[in-house]
Amino acid sequence: MKPSILLIVADDMGFSDLGCYGGEIPTPNLDSLAHGGVRLSQFYNTARCSPSRASLLTGLHPHQTGIGVLTRPDLPAGYPGNLNPDVPTVAETLSAAGWDSALFGKWHLAADPHTPNASWPTRKGFGDFFGTLAGCSSYYSPQTLTRGESPASDALDDEEFYYTDAIGAEATKWLAAREDSTDPFFLYAAFTAPHWPLHARPEDIAAVRGLFDDGWDALRERRLDALRGSGILPVVTTLTERDPTQPAWANVDDAEWQLTRMEAYAAQVVALDRAVGEILGELTRQDALDNTIVLFLSDNGASAEELPIGDDATFVKKDRVLREGTRDGRPVSFGNTPEIVPGPEDTYSSYGVAWANLSNTPFRRYKRWVHEGGISTPLIMHWPAGGLEPGAIVDLPAQLVDIVPTILDAAGLPAHETEGRSLLPALTGAELDAVPLYWEHIGNSAIRVGKWKLVRAYPGVWELYDLHADRAETHDLAGSHPEVCERLAQQWQNWADRVGVLPWGAMVDRYVAAGLPPAAAEE
Repeated sequence: MKPSILLIVADDMGFSDLGCYGGEIPTPNLDSLAHGGVRLSQFYNTARCSPSRASLLTGLHPHQTGIGVLTRPDLPAGYPGNLNPDVPTVAETLSAAGWDSALFGKWHLAADPHTPNASWPTRKGFGDFFGTLAGCSSYYSPQTLTRGESPASDALDDEEFYYTDAIGAEATKWLAAREDSTDPFFLYAAFTAPHWPLHARPEDIAAVRGLFDDGWDALRERRLDALRGSGILPVVTTLTERDPTQPAWANVDDAEWQLTRMEAYAAQVVALDRAVGEILGELTRQDALDNTIVLFLSDNGASAEELPIGDDATFVKKDRVLREGTRDGRPVSFGNTPEIVPGPEDTYSSYGVAWANLSNTPFRRYKRWVHEGGISTPLIMHWPAGGLEPGAIVDLPAQLVDIVPTILDAAGLPAHETEGRSLLPALTGAELDAVPLYWEHIGNSAIRVGKWKLVRAYPGVWELYDLHADRAETHDLAGSHPEVCERLAQQWQNWADRVGVLPWGAMVDRYVAAGLPPAAAEE
């Protein structure tokens, strides 16, 4: 019998947030998938949401799909900002082969999120769609909420609406409605949790209260111990220093407020896990879970973004709720100050650098960068009928371009042209040789070949790390191995030229010449 596929994506979740990856947050449903399936210890995304989702669904590097930065159209000198209609998605391939397909959640791959066009999910292989076309937004009243190709009023019709719960409920309802179908399915559950704003239900915040009272310093050490103890990271792995911009927990003046930030973030993860549990529960009820390939990952590392980003006026323009207020007419308070306690609909905050540093334990850097903290993600694959060893940890380095070939291989379908390869042999216990891995996002660049990783943060110089001995990138070896740096830098440049990476300096210069700040090129 052909397997069904459930692809689950979290948004802005760090490497060590799940319980099964060393974290304190209660995630029993995802932990159950991990212990009944396989976890990858060295799986990578592409550092940011839209590029990661484009790569995940196509098996290509983001620059080849039209999504080089985000979904801002930047032609003729930049990237299109649209998922190229001519690039097939895995949903299109599976649908053509007889799989029913649906997307519930975030798309964020179309420059125009208001007018149906060739880059919408309904035109890229998904027979059913309920979710948001744009990026982040209020969890209580998401902008661009859409059903099929029409605006959806669910958030306005239901005062109890909460986006994470709605994604789980809609996916579960869809599965229940097709229970008698003999066709396999491809279900893409693309959550916005735990991306800011920190919107969480009071009962979910209460469920995690007290878990973070020891502060980020002690918790980072505790998480690393758990990661090493479980075998996800080698025992030689060291902890990077606390982000130098942040105080020691013992010196924090506003500790009580800081705890509310992390508690709200963790509550969003709790809600995500609950929604996943609802979907899995329906599959279990139908006796369909064993032959469903379940994949879970995050689209980038934890976000250290402090709100507002840029000036207040520019930030307010990004989201309708910041301009219009809550559904019942109250103004929304935005920013990261102790006067704003996150969680309710009338707040709009993020959890900041220090907590993101915890989420990415033991790594440094964050979303947007291609150091380990920006691109390392949990990857869980659960498929009892596929011969995966329960609880196994696979150390093979791999990245998003490998997901489509893996899905198609498991489905028994020929792979269309991608930049990746099937990981199925490694996931079922066979040996698979490592291959070069590549990244570029807003000038931040990296290549990994075997143990070596060459990486730079734009506009800085190349750094070199031996990831077998130093996964946390604490000892730069560029000075002692110039020949390795030169060889890998040339190999990276050859790849960049081939896949269409645009020189980031020229992109920034163009914005500056137009009277805009350099950071405008990144949005």
